Amino acid sequence: MKRWTLTFALAAAFGLCVGPFYWLVMAATHEDKDIFTWPPKFLPGGHLWDNLTGLEESIGLTRVLLNSAVVSTLQTVGGLIVSVLAGYAFAKFDFRGKNILFVMLLATLVIPIQVRLIPLFEMMLNFDLLDSYPAVILPNLTVPFGIFLMRQALSGLPDELLDAARVDGAGELRIIWRVVVPVMRPVLAALTIFLFLWAWNDFVWPLIALRSAEMQTLPVAMATLNGLANTDFGQVLLASTISTLPVMILFLFFQRQFISGLLAGATKG
Repeated sequence: MKRWTLTFALAAAFGLCVGPFYWLVMAATHEDKDIFTWPPKFLPGGHLWDNLTGLEESIGLTRVLLNSAVVSTLQTVGGLIVSVLAGYAFAKFDFRGKNILFVMLLATLVIPIQVRLIPLFEMMLNFDLLDSYPAVILPNLTVPFGIFLMRQALSGLPDELLDAARVDGAGELRIIWRVVVPVMRPVLAALTIFLFLWAWNDFVWPLIALRSAEMQTLPVAMATLNGLANTDFGQVLLASTISTLPVMILFLFFQRQFISGLLAGATKG
């Protein structure tokens, strides 16, 4: 009896998690008037291509996807590099004011993004970087959560392993690349997913920093689909479906290392 109850509970949980996404994908293939009919349509429709061409005409789907891909990829790679280097320094080096700097870094986690918008905008304006990729990428390269996660994980890395590499003549950067990165691969996989998810779904700062339609990222462009008088929900749902695919693919690629990476970062002291 307990086995059947557990099976039913797992099936119900699976349905609650997958059901809405399945409906989202199916609804994206229907025209606007068929999406909210009752009973709902759970089979593919014949308007996928119409919705796709409509998105290309409305927001320039290819262009905004390319913008989002460039921004998210560079921001993720840059965030990983900064997090590894800073986390390694906080975990393995002793220097004056280290604890104070680390506490100040963690304190930025509770500062709302709205507080930073005006100073960031002023900085990008003074540097003449507005409406460009660097305007979106550079302010987000330092991720306090990523530095904290890497610091916690690297604190458990034996110093003897690093000393052995130094004895062999390896510099710090080579130690990080040859020793730290392979050992910390599960943590890096988890951090990669988080960084890419945040970069891909970021809306507020790209909305402010990118002025022209040609530079818009996908979340900003999707907001323009909601018109005052008329909204094509087929296009909205198709854009929502497309926006979830890169994150899902990335998670499936790193899923074997995701949980172990989180546990490694959470348990090392």
